[in-house]
Amino acid sequence: MIILPLKPRLVAFLKKRKLEKKFYKQKSLFEQNISHPSLETELLEPKQYRFWSFRVDKKYRAIFIFLEKDTVEIIDINNHYR
Repeated sequence: MIILPLKPRLVAFLKKRKLEKKFYKQKSLFEQNISHPSLETELLEPKQYRFWSFRVDKKYRAIFIFLEKDTVEIIDINNHYR
């Protein structure tokens, strides 16, 4: 699986919250196995929009879309509980 480079605003979001190390660890797991248990990858509701997420840590999730079969773009990283 290939993840496109993050947009500058997402990099800034990670830096501000000191999540870079956690994010890149999870990104590595995702690239190796999208179904790795610690990622908790899921299709979000409403399902017809085809937005997916994986866990960065207990509080934050990365929202992504499939561009091609093996390429994804992370479109947001947000607080899972808001």
